[in-house]
Amino acid sequence: MTVFALVDANNFYASCEKLFDPRLAGKPVVVLSNNDGCVVARSAEAKALGVPMGAPWHQLRDLARREGIAAFSSNYPLYACMSNRLVEVLGQFCPRLEVYSIDESFLDLEGFALQDPEGLTGYGRKIRRRVRDWLGLHVCVGIGPTKTLAKLANHCAKKGLAGADGVCDFAVMTDGELTSLYHQISAGEVWGVGRKIAARLEDMGIKTVRELHDADPDTIRARFSVVLERTVRELRGVSCLNLEEMAPAKQQIMSSRSFGQYVYELAELREAVGSYMGKAAEKLRAQHSVAGAVQVHIRTNPFKPKEPQYQRTATVPLPSPTADTRELTAWALRLLDDMYKPGFAYQKAGVMLCELRPQSVVQGCLFSAPAVDEQSEALMRALDAINAKWGRGTLRSSAEGITKTWQMRRGNLSPAYTTSWEDVPCVRAI
Repeated sequence: MTVFALVDANNFYASCEKLFDPRLAGKPVVVLSNNDGCVVARSAEAKALGVPMGAPWHQLRDLARREGIAAFSSNYPLYACMSNRLVEVLGQFCPRLEVYSIDESFLDLEGFALQDPEGLTGYGRKIRRRVRDWLGLHVCVGIGPTKTLAKLANHCAKKGLAGADGVCDFAVMTDGELTSLYHQISAGEVWGVGRKIAARLEDMGIKTVRELHDADPDTIRARFSVVLERTVRELRGVSCLNLEEMAPAKQQIMSSRSFGQYVYELAELREAVGSYMGKAAEKLRAQHSVAGAVQVHIRTNPFKPKEPQYQRTATVPLPSPTADTRELTAWALRLLDDMYKPGFAYQKAGVMLCELRPQSVVQGCLFSAPAVDEQSEALMRALDAINAKWGRGTLRSSAEGITKTWQMRRGNLSPAYTTSWEDVPCVRAI
């Protein structure tokens, strides 16, 4: 019998910010989106104050002063590093796991019930203790015979609806206990049931998890999709979703940011597009793919309709698929030069790599360079190796420039405690 566990770090971004600053213990903390715009993460204390997700930070400044809310710019290197450390710890508890998101992982616990005297519930508590002791993070563990039920059990553990000590194991609950629990939870809390689907289900009289559990799978498939049908079957304990130990290659790769200040000149736009392409190309090579087309988009601020508005998106197919930063950047800048119009205050730009395919499966072209350019591949390998060892951006295309006045605002950025020697805290003994 299959057994899955979903391990989810609580308030992950905010918890990472608290880890390295003891002064933040017990204080409300929020993490802001790009350009310090909106709240994208909240600590438990901030949630208790009623700080809503997605709220513009400028509207919360008075509340922040009154309640002592600490706000931080998004520190993605820190969060990614702590996520990797979390996965390493979880990997010590089972050989098969799926990294679902930056703070969530599915574990295959089939056959692990004998690893703890209290069964899988005790094993889940052991996981929580190890993560807390080694990383300082608090996680909740949901256990069930399917991935959907494990996700639901995690929700129950996090909200205190079932289980204890942050662990909820549906296998140890009776049918009556599960029925009562499912009646308390809205169908919209089920993994894969979004707001719009939940509204359509409610029109059919399906409001709770129990009612979705009891729905006819064939009817659900006819009115919605095979995906929702699988969800119903998973709620009934029939495993339809396998563990994905290897993340599937992306079909598109996008790199886009809003600017920290308005950009008017083509030279600055070219720097931004060149920088975004450098990041996108690095991700492309990391999954051993090549791109067959390049897309570029630019726009002004749509939230200021009184200002002159302009937006444009353009795509170009490449003569031969490539992962070479130089070629991809050159095509992106050609598109940008054709799209640019002076006299506008540009607020955002971005690039997208399309028509991705495996690097090993590339059809050559009679009228272009060979499909496999050994010199290009060697140069890109050297580029990635240097940046992996010495930090992203150590070696980069000249198109990225050096001024970068367009970069997003991050006025409340915390130190990169785990990825930068300059930011490692120093202690002086007297």
